[in-house]
Amino acid sequence: MKKIRNALLMLIFSIVASNVNAQSYPLKPVRLVFAFPPGSSADIVGRIFAEKLSEYWGQTAVVDNRPGAGGTIAAGIVAKSPPDGYTLLVHSSGHVVNPSIYKTLPYDASKSFVNIAPLAQQPNVLVVNPNSSYKTVGEFITAAKARPGMLTVASAGTGSGTHLNLEKFKYDAKINVNHIPYKGSSEALTDIVGGRVDAYFAPISSVLELIKGGKVRAIAVSTSKRSSLLPNVPTIAESGLPGFEYSLWFGIWGPAGMPPAIVEKVSNDVKKASGDARSKLQAIGNEPLEMTEPQFTSFVNTEIKNSAILLKAAGIEPQ
Repeated sequence: MKKIRNALLMLIFSIVASNVNAQSYPLKPVRLVFAFPPGSSADIVGRIFAEKLSEYWGQTAVVDNRPGAGGTIAAGIVAKSPPDGYTLLVHSSGHVVNPSIYKTLPYDASKSFVNIAPLAQQPNVLVVNPNSSYKTVGEFITAAKARPGMLTVASAGTGSGTHLNLEKFKYDAKINVNHIPYKGSSEALTDIVGGRVDAYFAPISSVLELIKGGKVRAIAVSTSKRSSLLPNVPTIAESGLPGFEYSLWFGIWGPAGMPPAIVEKVSNDVKKASGDARSKLQAIGNEPLEMTEPQFTSFVNTEIKNSAILLKAAGIEPQ
């Protein structure tokens, strides 16, 4: 009985301590490790939330960009960090793709993290150089079938959401193109503008100004509905691939073992930020993606499974 009583007391003490820590959290700046470089869609969206969280917390949410390897470098840093809530990961939907892209990872995508909250979602835009001969999805598909493996399509990195969007497009259109991975959207778009790559499924938040400025041509959006920011740009489903749909989403994770009360606090604060920053997010083509921590965990696990199915069907072998 004494052992049981002591165990219960320890459990009560840990719960109380966790709640006290959550009430005072954070007591110092919080490091947000971003999986992609400055100017990328994940960076743009993440900084909107970092600004709001800094405001709520009275402590700076410090942005630390660690791009490369489809976001696995940043994820590896966070997975190995102390689970105290002071080092968090901001990543894209590429996070759920990486277990099917890489044979080995410096972490376990399902076990090394706590899924805190989603941030937002947005369409990708299939863009080409303004001098390109491709003006429609149909023309691009026709050219790809005429020259298998010759057309080049960029991504923000192997395993990124833009890469998975490309693989889904290849699979549905039954085409073979040459995938060119970059370290982020900024580098990929630089080569689209320079005419060094044929096309890119660019996140709308990173490409909108280039489209408006005539630096790139928008052919189609990846979501099932047209974007209110690009009402004259058709969807891929409208353009010859009925039923096609893909959206890019972003989320925030922490290392496994974070105190549940702190996880709940960060999740609630992110949800609050989604509402407070709604107009700013929508101005760059995003829609808030609000879920509780358990709902987000279920969503992430489902996305990991669905990504594995898609990549296997597309014939993509882990590297």
